[in-house]
Amino acid sequence: MSNFNQFGLVGRNISYSFSKKYFTEKFSKENLGENTYENFDITDITEFQDIIEENPDLKGLNVTIPYKQSVIPYLDKVSKKANAIGAVNTIKITKKGRLKGYNTDWFGFKKSLLPLLHPHHRKALILGTGGASKAVAYALEKLDIGHLFVSRNEGKNTITYDQVSPYIMEEYTIVVNCTPLGTSPDTDAAPEIPYNYFTSGHIAYDLIYNPTETTFLKNAAKKGAVTKNGYEMLVFQAEKAWEIWNS
Repeated sequence: MSNFNQFGLVGRNISYSFSKKYFTEKFSKENLGENTYENFDITDITEFQDIIEENPDLKGLNVTIPYKQSVIPYLDKVSKKANAIGAVNTIKITKKGRLKGYNTDWFGFKKSLLPLLHPHHRKALILGTGGASKAVAYALEKLDIGHLFVSRNEGKNTITYDQVSPYIMEEYTIVVNCTPLGTSPDTDAAPEIPYNYFTSGHIAYDLIYNPTETTFLKNAAKKGAVTKNGYEMLVFQAEKAWEIWNS
């Protein structure tokens, strides 16, 4: 068996991706020269099987939008946490070729949010209902912080954007953007919420890291809110993925 280990990212339109640059630099800095990391940009999840079959040296994969949920049926096993979240962003490929799915997004989010928290941060609004929002909700539950989703459609524990009232903003002092609104190049876009009701007692957290300050964060900062982008979360989740691949 070769000592060469291959890792990669599965997603769609991922040339901008954080992961390839991060891991390539990590392998170089830490003299992990036998390892490579590449992007597997696929138009449909049905192509996932081809990636596995055509790359026998694969030891681990990251998974990003839009496949964090649709990849699950292709795996042999899913960790309890990933199962509870309903989304996978890390896959370990065992020596026997079995695929096990994990979620490290929740870990990265929790670790990066912790230093910002004060006793009054008891409830959070989660903007968006995709795979990332599920990981955020799981992390908030672990921190004993209540949450309410905000989406275009009303549903269970979910309100619509026009239902975000001054009262809601007063009660929910953490607001997390899990939508892609504001991602480069469409940097002027932002979720439609009443930014005037942010205060210095609020945390505005955006999972987006490019640009480093989204319109969502700028609008919240103008009202004194503590702001944070998703870069540190990505670093923490990447290091957790590396730990899993090497365990």
